Amino acid sequence: MYPALAVLERLNAKFEDVQTLWVGGEGGMEAELVANTVSAAGAGIAFAAIPAAGLHGVGLRALPGNLWRLVRGFFAARHLLHQFRPDVLFFTGGYVAAPVALAGWRVSTALYIPDIEPGMALKALTRFADRIAITAADSQQFFPGRAERLVETGYPVRHDLLNWDRPRAQVALGLQVDLPTLLVFGGSKGARSINRALFAALPDLLTEMQIVHVSGTANWEEAEAAYEKLPPDQAARYHAHAYLHAEMGAAFAAADLVVARGGASTLGEFPVFGLPAILVPYPYAWRYQKVNADYLAQRGAAVVLTDDELPENLAPLVRELMQDENRRKKMSAEMQAMAQPDAAASIAEILHQLAQQSNHLE
Repeated sequence: MYPALAVLERLNAKFEDVQTLWVGGEGGMEAELVANTVSAAGAGIAFAAIPAAGLHGVGLRALPGNLWRLVRGFFAARHLLHQFRPDVLFFTGGYVAAPVALAGWRVSTALYIPDIEPGMALKALTRFADRIAITAADSQQFFPGRAERLVETGYPVRHDLLNWDRPRAQVALGLQVDLPTLLVFGGSKGARSINRALFAALPDLLTEMQIVHVSGTANWEEAEAAYEKLPPDQAARYHAHAYLHAEMGAAFAAADLVVARGGASTLGEFPVFGLPAILVPYPYAWRYQKVNADYLAQRGAAVVLTDDELPENLAPLVRELMQDENRRKKMSAEMQAMAQPDAAASIAEILHQLAQQSNHLE
């Protein structure tokens, strides 16, 4: 979602009279996030939900129902597109992409591939795409025969993330200026294995550093319980949040080191901030996060831990990196070298070019 919102933000800023219809899946969290983000930006985006579901890795019992939702989603998408009459379609992933792409096969289409390795849905949609924006050149290997449609743009980062410098971020988060800062997060829903490894390590780590911990809403009660067990001097150094939205940029700007999953955002947000990382790819899905994490680690910008290694190795590795400033500086420089801060503007320009040469649905 966030890459698409970043692109739309730049599109609205650069070009006049942009009309947008955001199509999401029924029962998802997109409607609220789109409304909140766009309200803060001062521009409205229409939202519509259609039936959608995945097919990859789905059991036989669930498959017929998911297929039926996709069929219903196709007809709902076709109705929406005939009403809205778009000049260009833009996809960044998700189950909803398939029915919308099929319904709008005659409309100019752009894809953005956030991960190094494309997801199955996006890879299947490349046959419909006029332009395929990729985060990094390493993604080219997954698109044989489509080189002429590929454009390396980088990862689109939300503008509100970039409005922070370190001193202002430290004030906003209530941090001490003379202590190193560790940021730990696992995404909007959290990461149970990372959280629990951190809870066990808090008494050890808080003697040397302060920690900004975004636990996710699912693990917030455990984070509160961990805070209550700390002595007062350590509790003052533990800054736990269930979720950060506008202040997430402050957390990035204030941090000296981050522990996180290997989602696609690590390829854009960490480089923009030059943030050294310990990455723990999610182990119970396809290898997208591992490929992302390995991409950063091979360039010296990150260190990769597996979920199994977390309980024993998280605290020693964090302390080792925090105590080795020279190594962190090298990791930061390698991370910064991958930054492409104009990614959102580049993709916005692609969408504008496609819209200018578009044919409406008949």
